[in-house]
Amino acid sequence: MSSLSLAVRDSSTMLRRNLLHARRYPSLTLNLLLTPIMLLLLFVYIFGDTMSAGIGGGDRSDYIAYLVPGLLLMTIGSTTIGTAVSVSNDMTEGIIARFRTMAIHRGSVLVGHVVGSVLQSIMSVVLVGAVAVAIGFRSTDATVLEWLGAFGLLVLFSMALTWIAVGMGLISPNAEAASNNAMPMILLPLLSSAFVPVDAMPGWFRPIAEYQPFTPAIETLRGLLLGTEIGNNGWLAIAWCLGLAVLGYFWSTAKFNHDPK
Repeated sequence: MSSLSLAVRDSSTMLRRNLLHARRYPSLTLNLLLTPIMLLLLFVYIFGDTMSAGIGGGDRSDYIAYLVPGLLLMTIGSTTIGTAVSVSNDMTEGIIARFRTMAIHRGSVLVGHVVGSVLQSIMSVVLVGAVAVAIGFRSTDATVLEWLGAFGLLVLFSMALTWIAVGMGLISPNAEAASNNAMPMILLPLLSSAFVPVDAMPGWFRPIAEYQPFTPAIETLRGLLLGTEIGNNGWLAIAWCLGLAVLGYFWSTAKFNHDPK
């Protein structure tokens, strides 16, 4: 077999392994998934009318439309925390050291984690999206191309955050540290335009919301699904995704290849 064929075969095996782990131990994924769902229900049913008035909307349905794109990306951030914990567990429990002694493609271990996490993220997004639709979210004006663009953005954003999460898992001494290191994946959406427009924030706080990966991605997704102005956010979102993916890839592979454990 060629080296490419071996890499694909071994990566597929590692992917199956990670999906089996997720199926047998679903509690972590479910706990992380509950955060965006609870925030969705909280902001819609408790703060919905007030927040809708604050953004110039007519009723609660306007705020649902504004809120959902940000929470979909927050769902991806939440799911990748589980990736950091899973990678850290593999490192501390010794299975990575065992894999290094076997005749398998070296990068397949990380690829299995990344692809498995991206699949879990997309499934989590679908579930949160279904809850959003059930409580009133609608995107009637989006074309097929815009839906495909939104799906592509979600996949690209998930891949970027997953590579960063893999690196965090590799440098963490235990699962608790990995979970703490990956907390920015949830905190950054709270400091973005997910819940309120950037223009409504205090002037000193706006740079924090503007110059981070979640805000341009949220505004791009909002534009694709709801027809709002995207402007430069589309290019910024793609640049952030590619930059984080490349950074996470080289960071993770360098740590994985040089760690003596």
